[in-house]
Amino acid sequence: ELISSLQSKLQTLCEERELILSEARECAKRGEELEAMVRDVCKPNEFERYMMFIGDLEKVVSLLLCLSSRLARVQNAMRRIDGNTDAEEKQSLNERHKLLSRQREDAKDLKENLDRRERVVSGILAKYLTEQQLQDYQRFVQVKTSLLIEQKDLEEQIKFFKEQLENLEKSIP
Repeated sequence: ELISSLQSKLQTLCEERELILSEARECAKRGEELEAMVRDVCKPNEFERYMMFIGDLEKVVSLLLCLSSRLARVQNAMRRIDGNTDAEEKQSLNERHKLLSRQREDAKDLKENLDRRERVVSGILAKYLTEQQLQDYQRFVQVKTSLLIEQKDLEEQIKFFKEQLENLEKSIP
């Protein structure tokens, strides 16, 4: 029953992932349309700023999500430390925790810098776009970010349930 339940949950998560991927493709299409419009109305250096911001948006958000996920896994491993855990493993976990914490702080700084750049890009676009077009741009940035977060979350859940299913199947004679 437990295996069946896990398989069902895994199937549901995979279906959700397909929906998110479909939404991501639609978002990418909107992004291409927006890019063409911005290219048409902005000066080349302003368009370049826009493109750099959009490219960095995905990289920085993905980096933050990845580091947060890895940090959470290390923290979970640290919570499982007991008297039987050898000193070398404890030290390794502590070092990885410190390193990932520093890297995540650096990534947060990158995100703050990205947020400032977004305000600059919005200011540039406000000179050329209608209010509706500017709202479409802002919605695109929000949707792109939330789709990245949802995708990463689903991937983590799928990975977790696959591991649980494998462990359960191995434990049954």
